[in-house]
Amino acid sequence: MRLLITGVLGFAGRHLLGAAVGRGHAALGADRAAPEAAAGLEGLAGYFPCDVRDLARVEAVLAEAAPEAVVHLAAMASGAESFADPTGAFAVNAVGTVNVLEAARRAGFGGPLLIVTSSEAYGRIPLGRPADESSPLRPVSPYGVSKAAADHAAQSYAQAYGLKVVRARAFSHTGPGQSPVFVAPAWAQQIAQAEARSAGGERGPFVLQVGNLDPVRDVGDVRDVAQAYLDLLEKGRPGEAYNVGTGQGIKLRDLLEALRNLARVPLGVEPDPARMRPVDIPYLVGDRKKISLDVGWAPRRPLAETLEWLLDGWRAREGVPKPAPKRAAKRPAGAAGEKKP
Repeated sequence: MRLLITGVLGFAGRHLLGAAVGRGHAALGADRAAPEAAAGLEGLAGYFPCDVRDLARVEAVLAEAAPEAVVHLAAMASGAESFADPTGAFAVNAVGTVNVLEAARRAGFGGPLLIVTSSEAYGRIPLGRPADESSPLRPVSPYGVSKAAADHAAQSYAQAYGLKVVRARAFSHTGPGQSPVFVAPAWAQQIAQAEARSAGGERGPFVLQVGNLDPVRDVGDVRDVAQAYLDLLEKGRPGEAYNVGTGQGIKLRDLLEALRNLARVPLGVEPDPARMRPVDIPYLVGDRKKISLDVGWAPRRPLAETLEWLLDGWRAREGVPKPAPKRAAKRPAGAAGEKKP
């Protein structure tokens, strides 16, 4: 299948590209950067500079790329950053999504179109009750508002014009390459930096700067999420929304401890007011029964594996030397199982 991925240079876009190529798709990409930025992307069959805020450019890319399917990932992805630039978040996430949908409508596009929105569109949900796809959208951040608008727009284009639109409401996911504006990579980066400083001779103490540790989040592995997007593209029901998450919640305090336990140096913790959001969601976990029943997707990787993978990615970026391999202890002569001369 000839697949166009908008936002291909982003965190999820790069992982989706690899997953798509692994399934045998011809993967094309679109993003705001110049073509040189895509030069190192393995398996990319074509690249198109495109700002999704520009409807005419989106139309031109659809015509030139001639895809059989589209995954729309291009977005301002950070809820925290949206408080600083709410207008920008809405322009990219809501208007940009409408432009992709409108360009598809004008082109008479008949293939599947996956619109990736966000779990933050749900906003505050009852504690201990994972949101399902029938839960109301009541966002509390500019990012959540922009993603809720994109979700509603996608549903309306499916109903009004018969586009084969599927919505993916993605819950938190992480892995190497994710920006440290997000909580898990921010902590992993700080841990790797502390390890690098320790390896360079610093004695510490080393301290992690943290924000609010009380929220509960549904945290998955970006490799699993990429597979979910492809499954939804191939088998999702047009017009429907699907949660993409693990179905399990973890308090950020426990997520922090899991990463600290992987660290090679002792680490203290210090609150940083700059890392606090004006409004936070206490509990955001998704019910994943629908995606499991409809397309057979389920997350495969345990969180511990994901966090170790994430931290190792930051260690490589920060130049942390690999630990020396442990030598097996020598057994004394005559130990059990040893042959006597």
